[in-house]
Amino acid sequence: MENVGIVRLYLLRAMYLLIAFGLGTSVIPHVITTSGDLVDPHTVINSILIGFFFMALLGIRYPLKMLPILLLELVWKSFWLLVFALPMYLNHELDQYTRDVAFACVMGVVLTPLVVPWGYVINHYVLAKGSAWR
Repeated sequence: MENVGIVRLYLLRAMYLLIAFGLGTSVIPHVITTSGDLVDPHTVINSILIGFFFMALLGIRYPLKMLPILLLELVWKSFWLLVFALPMYLNHELDQYTRDVAFACVMGVVLTPLVVPWGYVINHYVLAKGSAWR
C-alpha cells in the first residue's frame, strides 16, 4: 500500500481498533441510556464521538484513507492537554474526571505519532500536487 510497510499498516489498524474500543465502551452505553433525554451540549459531543467511533471502524479496513482521523485525534488531544489540563495541573485543580480524560489524551498524544507513517502524510498531504502547501 504505497510504500507503507505491512507492520505499519497493522499498527495503524491496532490504533483504530483501540480508539473504537475506547469510544465503544465509554460513549455508546451512555448514548443508549440517555437517548431521548433533553438536548444539551453533551448530546452534541456524544454524537460527534459516535461519528468518530464509526470512522475509526472504517480505519481498520482502510488505514491510510482514514489517516485524517488520527491526525484529528493528535491535534485535539494535544490542544486539550495544553489549553485545559495543563493550567489545571499547574494550579493543583485536577479532579478525577480531568485526570481520567488527561490519561486518555496523553495515551493518544504518545501513541499516535508512533504509528502514523509521517513520510506518507508529508507526501500525500503536504507535497501532493494541488496541495495548498506547494
